[in-house]
Formats: sequence, C-alpha cells, structure tokens
Amino acid sequence: MQFATKAIRVGQQPDPATGAVITPIYQSVNYVFEDVGKPNSFEYSRSGNPTRAAFEKCLASLEEAEYGLAFGSGMAAVDAALSILRPGDHVVSSEIIYGGTFRLFESVASVKGISFSYVDGTKPEEFEKAITSATKMVWIETPANPLLQLIDVKAVAAITKKHGVLLVADNTFASPYFQKPLTQGVDVVLHSTTKYISGHSDVIGGAIVTNDQKLYDAYYFYQNSVGAVPGPFDCWLSLRGLKTLAVRMARHEENAKKIAAWLSDHPKIENVLYPGLETHPQHELAKAQMEGYGAMIAFTLKGDNETIKRLVDHLKLFYFAESLGGVESLVCHPWTMSHGIMSKEEKEAVGITEGTIRLSIGIEDANDLIADLDQALSYC
Repeated sequence: MQFATKAIRVGQQPDPATGAVITPIYQSVNYVFEDVGKPNSFEYSRSGNPTRAAFEKCLASLEEAEYGLAFGSGMAAVDAALSILRPGDHVVSSEIIYGGTFRLFESVASVKGISFSYVDGTKPEEFEKAITSATKMVWIETPANPLLQLIDVKAVAAITKKHGVLLVADNTFASPYFQKPLTQGVDVVLHSTTKYISGHSDVIGGAIVTNDQKLYDAYYFYQNSVGAVPGPFDCWLSLRGLKTLAVRMARHEENAKKIAAWLSDHPKIENVLYPGLETHPQHELAKAQMEGYGAMIAFTLKGDNETIKRLVDHLKLFYFAESLGGVESLVCHPWTMSHGIMSKEEKEAVGITEGTIRLSIGIEDANDLIADLDQALSYC
C-alpha cells in the first residue's frame, strides 16, 4: 500500500464485534482473562489498549517500521528514548534541537549520570570527533527546531554504524510524509505526535518507532513500567489525524513554498530559512534525503523587541502561540518561547537571536496568510 492508503487502513480494520468502520475508543481499564494465568490479547490498558495498538501500528507503517510505541507526550517519548542509557553513558547531539529536549538532557538526564556533547550538525565529521568509548547514542533533529538546519542522515548513520552507536532521529518537523529516517540508517525515530501526526492542535502525544525488536522490547518494558501512556481518546484523535496526514502535508508545503518565496523579497526581513528555497544552505541535501520541504519557516526580522511586538500584535490570522503542525498558522518567538529555557549565550551560540521568528504554516488559503503578514509587517 502507498502512504495515503496506509494512513487510512493499516491497523484499522472494521471492529470485529460490531463491524464499525472507524476504530472504537476502547475506554476500558481492564479486560476479562480467559482463565487463571491466561490473559486475552489485552489485560490492562497501561500495558496495552486496542485503540492505542491501532494507532501504534498505523504510525509505524508510515515510517516503514515494524514496531511503534505511543507515549503521553513528545517529551515522554524523548525520556523513553534515553531510558536504555545508564550512568556514565555519553550522548552526542546536534547542537540545534528543541529547547524542551535540551532541558531534559541537561536538567533531568544529566542528573542521572548521562553526559552530553553538542556538535555542528551540518558537519558529519563533528559527530565522529565527539564519539568516545562511553558514547552509546547519537541524537539528531532534522530539520531542526527552530532554524531548519538539516543533517546528512546517511552520512551520520554510517559513522554510528562504524562505531556501534545507536542513532536516534527526531522526525517531528518533517513527518513521515516527507522523510523516513529508518530507511536511511537511523535506529530509532521519535515524534511529538502533538504536531503534524495529530494535526489539529487538540491532543498531546509522542511516539517511538523502530525496526529493532530488542530495542522495542526495552522501550515497551519502560513504557509499561513507567506508565507514560496516552489515553484511548487521545490515541483515537491521533489516529483520526493520521487519516488526513497525506493531504494535509501536501497543502502545508504548498502554502509554505509560496510564503517563503514572498518573505524572501520583503525589505524588513534579513534572511529566510526554508529548505525549499535555493538560498537555504542545505537545499541540495533536502532534495536528496527528503520527499518534500515541510511547512516550517524561520526568518530574522530587522529591528528590536518592540519591532517583534508590533508584528505579533498586528497579526490577525497567525496566532502567537506555542507548538506547531496544526491546520492553523502559528507564529513563535523562539528566544522567549520554544527555546526560552536556554541561556542567552547558549541561544546565540547556535544562531538563535532575539529577532528570530518561527512560522508554522497551516492549511488556510496562502494568499490570505501572505496578506496577513504583509499588513502586520507594515507596522514594523
């Protein structure tokens, strides 16, 4: 089956009890055992739930994965991905990552004795230089939040395979519609399913997918033991979101291309970062390893904080809000929002400035979105 068909059919056969076409919300905590010591397919919804299983199976299929695990949030999935590490282990990460991931690395995982090094993700050789005898994992985010930096996945995968190190990729910005890292040598793919997977800004969730059964078993043990699982209604919402992922992502990208091109010619904007623009420093890499360019745009606005405030105050269609990947267009100020946890020096070191603006392009009419940006920028 092709992508759009998988999104609608995999794991979603008619309900065997009623023939219902749509997977039911199995809002049950427990399930009757066949006999003493003989549970049915499901026994307790922390350990497994039919609605969650359908979502996990469908999402895994879209990433060309054998196994999928859903979590209560994207950060719960990040925590789970690190759960196989032990005190003394070392992780090499690309330097531009989501601020919440950086916070978990530095304020949660490091307290448990796990150390982290950060390298320029645009240079694969930097990952190899940073690997030590204690390194157990390499972490990449591509395209990266918020500056749309791309990482050469195959090149980094070759390095991790050479050194016997696990490679984890956060694929949230691209979604499996535009990028499938497992097919390029990645061992574990992670998503904040809150974003494009669910797609409607109405559910918090995360997921891990892999083709390695041993990793799956370890992650399932952690998922079940810690219990950071989504409820069945959240899984149902996310599964519903998957059904339209293909058509949504196509429209997201169509709009983003038009808006990025328009922004590139605006006199009040210093630079625009979007992988689909030929001016993006890694445009050729995007063409090679992605099946599209996504719908996230970053740009630098000329002026000071008051200029930024005037922009967000006058936007009417773009909502000034956290998160991304929903059908509605959002504007974010990474300096104070998505990466606010980082120090001034840490943000500046990776290229995030007070003038950096991040746009999540929705599926509204592109001309309306451009008109909204145009009138708001006139106040800047």
